[in-house]
Amino acid sequence: MPTLTRLPSSSRPGDVVTVIQRDGGVIIEDFLTGEQLAGIRADLLPKIAALPAGSDDFAGRHTRRLSALFAHSRHMADIVTHPLLLGPAQQLINTPVTYWSGEHTMSRKPGLRIGATQLIQIGPSANAQRLHRDDWAFMWRHPAYGREARLQIMISISDFTADNGGTLVIPGSHTWDDERIPRMSEAVPTEMGAGSALLWLGSVYHGGGANATTDEMRTGLSIALDAANVRQEENMYLALSPDVVKSYPEDIRALLGWTYAEDSYMGWVEIDGQMSNPLELLR
Repeated sequence: MPTLTRLPSSSRPGDVVTVIQRDGGVIIEDFLTGEQLAGIRADLLPKIAALPAGSDDFAGRHTRRLSALFAHSRHMADIVTHPLLLGPAQQLINTPVTYWSGEHTMSRKPGLRIGATQLIQIGPSANAQRLHRDDWAFMWRHPAYGREARLQIMISISDFTADNGGTLVIPGSHTWDDERIPRMSEAVPTEMGAGSALLWLGSVYHGGGANATTDEMRTGLSIALDAANVRQEENMYLALSPDVVKSYPEDIRALLGWTYAEDSYMGWVEIDGQMSNPLELLR
């Protein structure tokens, strides 16, 4: 059975891209520093402990979820600017499209946006989640578009094991068309120590694993980096106040959606009669 390749945190972004292009996903060991991991735990674990479990099987009846993470922890900025996440996202997702504009060809990149953020805690007695692709939210088809729309990361805030709900992944499923059915027998569990990370494409079949035999909580932090031409799955404009967005550096504001594509004006806002960059509203 295929397995997930492991790379050290000292790897180059190109090494990560090579594995993801082949397998659809990769594990980066020690993605977070010990200080970052401790800070995230201090910021987020008390907040998720106060939340109820999900109300349906897909969200998980023994699973708690905390969203709008940029409002809860400044360490999110460290994650989305990490070179082993942002670098591969630039190469795999922010890829150019060439088209005609009059008699001239134009090459444009969509840009990147933070599509969703969640802390996910799978509790004892949880069943495995249905295997699915995350780019279904865009009604993406495979392989018709010939490009990927999402690179996602799942960071282990607690240890991930095969028994406590480590994320299930089908390596190589990013190459499948939409007619092939994902089988649990093809999925492998993500096993990694706290602070490590799983990166995978939106076209990869995966799901939360079962936590049927342990008495521990399996806690993971997930962030999606999406092509900016698709709608953000999490509504950042309502989840985060302008004051929260303004408190971050400009590159993070842009990733949260407060910008436009300079080549296409996608995402513009009218200011003084001009199609303007939303970042101007925060300045």
